Amino acid sequence: MSRPVRVRFAPSPTGPLHIGGVRTALYNYLFARKMGGKMLLRIEDTDQNRFVPGAEEYIIEALKWAGIEIDEGQSVGGPHAPYRQSERRAIYQQEAQRLVDEGKAYYAFDTAEELDAMRQRLEAANAPAAQYNSITRMQMRNSLTMRADEVKARMDAGDPFVIRLKTPRKEEVRLNDLIRGWVNVHSSAIDDKVLLKSDGLPTYHLANIVDDHMMEITHVIRGEEWLPSAPLHVLLYRYLGWEDTMPQFAHLPLLLKPEGNGKLSKRDADLGGFPIFPLQWTDPVTGVVAKGFREDGYLPEATINFLALLGWNPGTEQELFTMDELIASFDLTQVHKAGARFDIQKAQWFNHQYIRLRPDAELAPAVQQSAEAAGFECPPAKAEKIVALLKGRVNFAHEIFTEAATIFNAPTSFDEAIATAKWNDDAVKAVTAFRDALQAYDGPFMADDIKHTLGDAMTQAGIKQGKIMQAMRLALTGTGAGPDLMLSMEIIGKEATIQRLETALTTLAK
Repeated sequence: MSRPVRVRFAPSPTGPLHIGGVRTALYNYLFARKMGGKMLLRIEDTDQNRFVPGAEEYIIEALKWAGIEIDEGQSVGGPHAPYRQSERRAIYQQEAQRLVDEGKAYYAFDTAEELDAMRQRLEAANAPAAQYNSITRMQMRNSLTMRADEVKARMDAGDPFVIRLKTPRKEEVRLNDLIRGWVNVHSSAIDDKVLLKSDGLPTYHLANIVDDHMMEITHVIRGEEWLPSAPLHVLLYRYLGWEDTMPQFAHLPLLLKPEGNGKLSKRDADLGGFPIFPLQWTDPVTGVVAKGFREDGYLPEATINFLALLGWNPGTEQELFTMDELIASFDLTQVHKAGARFDIQKAQWFNHQYIRLRPDAELAPAVQQSAEAAGFECPPAKAEKIVALLKGRVNFAHEIFTEAATIFNAPTSFDEAIATAKWNDDAVKAVTAFRDALQAYDGPFMADDIKHTLGDAMTQAGIKQGKIMQAMRLALTGTGAGPDLMLSMEIIGKEATIQRLETALTTLAK
């Protein structure tokens, strides 16, 4: 393609952005960056009945959180403004009227009752499709069946009407989808879609074609649900005289339920207890709060990495990608046709990997805040040590403080199974010897020094260290398993460690 690549993400502000929409935006962004092109954001708000206050702002914030940068469009401006469709009404009306004037569209005055009656007649006659098309339109109330003076009179009187596409009866409509290959549809299968509604606003079909042409979009990368409409859109490009500059299409696979059977829905997410929106959303009418990936503790880079691999495969064994690596590797021809199963455990795995990669200093403030909110002193240096100790054991940053419970809280009870199995005379002797060694020790209380002190104490007591380590952990934490014990003691501190050992000797002896 000789033209500069230009793609668009065009969501409707009808509520929170579905995570599948984030993936669509991501694939557009990756392709644009890979090809040295531009990424546009357009708000398709022509369905005013479904408009939800705050949804547009939510979409913009969600894209920013995900790291998907907008080059042109709503929120940043550009040479093709406005980028909100409700502000482009006159443009659509002009193009719809041009189609009518050229005999490629027509006025239709049918009422809702007349349309219902038409469908009922067709269903009763076992027609293959109960739709307004090249055959049924001749039995309906429109400018093809009415006299010109009657049409004018009704329009002058302000009677409601729509503009419908005049679909050809016998034509082949073809497009070469970049993911699915050639798609062939006979025009008899395409109905006379409404292009301009009675309120003067366009339908999606007209508005997105007009905007994509005027905004010089070269590639339309969108969800599979729009594939059935693609032949209609090709026909519209042809009728409007823009077929030579028509963008290339790529229809992305569906996101499937975790079980793999059917399209992922909010109900699936609610039942599974996982988010389906990038950010938390509060319904402005009901006040119901829906979970968000961000608020649940997913890092944006982990979320993006997870979404990128839902339907696309780089052809290598690599799983962790920075955004720059995704851009370098992305190829539309490697996007799958089949739906992708939404595996939330895999999303958690990605988050775990990125938590491990985060610098300790970036995660420490959250630990510090949680600790102080719970009434514990936790200076920055201590918080960083806790992060270093525990971030490899958690999927989410907020779990670090929870995992650190045995550091902040001295045990008040001890695991009975471990105590029964491991607390014996050797354990008492070992804990006593270690306590005494720590009381006599006046060097730096660091993990390596603690390890050497413990080793020396066990040697002098004639006890094999490996046999008493679980009992030692029990004495210090009340449990039989956990993170590195030497690092844990370093964070707990010398005096508190000695106190815990003395408490265990007193409590467990009973």
